[in-house]
Amino acid sequence: MAERATQRPGSPVVEGPRLLPWTTEGGHPCYLSTDGQGYLAGLADNIEAIQLGMGEDLLEYARDAMAPDAKTLSATEYRWLARRLTEALSDALRVADSRGQRLPDPEEATEDA
Repeated sequence: MAERATQRPGSPVVEGPRLLPWTTEGGHPCYLSTDGQGYLAGLADNIEAIQLGMGEDLLEYARDAMAPDAKTLSATEYRWLARRLTEALSDALRVADSRGQRLPDPEEATEDA
């Protein structure tokens, strides 16, 4: 059986499939067998960057909305904000999980050195 590896530019090769930043229609995780190169790996990198950027923008909006001198939002607006923040947190945790899975095991890294 061929070994699968995931690699970010400039990082060590880590064996195993890469968790992608999207799910199936049924909400199941999607994985990609990759060496870190190729169209789908690049697409996943771009989507992760967009998700994290949108999360930063949303966090800035939420901080402004919660500032002491900010206009009070309606219940509907607060629910919208809570839903978007929940989505952004979910995306950020998925990116962190995916990137964490691609980090080399510290014990294996010291053995290789």
